[in-house]
Amino acid sequence: MGHDHDHAPAGGREQRARLAIAFAITCAILLAQAVGAAVTGSLALLADAAHMLTDAAGLALALFAATLTLRPPSPRRTWGYRRAEVLAALAQSALLLAVGVYVLVEAVRRLFAPPEIASGQLVVFGVIGLVGNLAALLVLAGQRTSSLNLRAAFLEVLNDALGSVAVIVAAVVIATTGWYQADAVAAVLIGVLILPRAARLLRETTAVLLESTPPGLDLDAVRTHLLGVEHVRDVHDLHASLIATGLPVISAHVIVDDGCFRDGHAPRILDQLQACVSRHFDVSVEHSTFQIEPASHRDHELPTHA
Repeated sequence: MGHDHDHAPAGGREQRARLAIAFAITCAILLAQAVGAAVTGSLALLADAAHMLTDAAGLALALFAATLTLRPPSPRRTWGYRRAEVLAALAQSALLLAVGVYVLVEAVRRLFAPPEIASGQLVVFGVIGLVGNLAALLVLAGQRTSSLNLRAAFLEVLNDALGSVAVIVAAVVIATTGWYQADAVAAVLIGVLILPRAARLLRETTAVLLESTPPGLDLDAVRTHLLGVEHVRDVHDLHASLIATGLPVISAHVIVDDGCFRDGHAPRILDQLQACVSRHFDVSVEHSTFQIEPASHRDHELPTHA
């Protein structure tokens, strides 16, 4: 009997459509902010424009990855291109970190030597950026938790929206007080907004690539549950990882009573093991692989097994 599993992400086409709309909006805002930075001489607006540039590149990567994940598995790529979303999120987080560091360094320099800023024009371009970012957020909000890819895109646009607010506030302060350092302070705030979220996303994507145990899945608890299945005597080589968002996998060698292979009970044990990992934990694991073994098989295991 065949066991064909569909590894394509649920709602993949909707994700791609939302990303395409957000990408178009981001490109329009980027163009407006680049012009605004040149006209006003604002570092905060330049930082936001640089952030928008990385967002546009990140959304392009996310859109490309969302398209790849719709491709079916093949003999060469048995999971299809599901991990493309993780690679895209990793690239986005690295870009965000680079931009955040640059903004902070340049902002500190400008605190001591602030240039003159055209505050009136700065408000206009800040409002344009804020309106565009809010529109992009509305587009992405409905699917922001469906994948690392969408989450990365949503966080980037959210950071941009907050950055636009900082630009507007800086413009108002400059217009009312003449304190040009407000632009550099706004740039620092934008940098501070970028770095923690980028670092967290980088940590999470790296954990997936290192095949760490999926968050919320306690392997000690899994082992205990498996050992609770009747006729199971030991569990070893227990591994769990995350292929992509919503696609955890688990595998283990399970030692059962020798008599289970004589009376045909082993298939029933396999059903119980798979039901155990798919129902009893916060993370439901539908892709599980169990090797059912008699106790005597341990003498034939390679020394790398544990």
